[in-house]
Amino acid sequence: MKKAIILSAFAILSLALSYFFETAPAEPATPAQPGTLPVVTPYALKTTTYVPDAWAEHWADEEADEPHEEYYIKKLGLKFRNPAYRNLVEAASKWIGTPYRFGSSSKRGTDCSGFVTSVYREVYGINLSRSSRSMFQDVARIKKDSVRTGDLVFFRRSAKGPIFHVGIYLKNNKFIHSATSNGVRVSSLSEPYYRNYYFAAGRVN
Repeated sequence: MKKAIILSAFAILSLALSYFFETAPAEPATPAQPGTLPVVTPYALKTTTYVPDAWAEHWADEEADEPHEEYYIKKLGLKFRNPAYRNLVEAASKWIGTPYRFGSSSKRGTDCSGFVTSVYREVYGINLSRSSRSMFQDVARIKKDSVRTGDLVFFRRSAKGPIFHVGIYLKNNKFIHSATSNGVRVSSLSEPYYRNYYFAAGRVN
């Protein structure tokens, strides 16, 4: 009898307490919105904005395009994929070894702007200005990390000095140009000389 009374008292107490406390129903998981990644914690389901890799488009050149069969340009020592650049890189490679000759633009001898204007005329039918300084006015300036095959790279010796050299960007930081010491050759923008004097890149529209 005493046990029954105690159990009844507990039942009444539990009923009374239920009026003072509520258990909130669990909220349904909110589906992640496009561009977000779910992050599960022991306490709740949250979402965080997905930020694309900032380096994914670094040095955007022909490798960023849809995959194509590679073709190798032996004289340049480089492989390319985008067929749209094939005429350009093949035409430019035929100038390798041409001696430097100021004021000229033939395969008997050429200066830097003569080489660039000859290649662009042959491949695209575009007549660029004859000097590297005036050629810079023919292009749309682009950021260095957006340069791609066929863009032009310009150099100057000081912040206020004139542009004195120009070349055609290939890929992997390499460009082709006519140097006073070695004629038409492939060089790297990472070489100390060209790294120090690099000024800007431009795209012919």
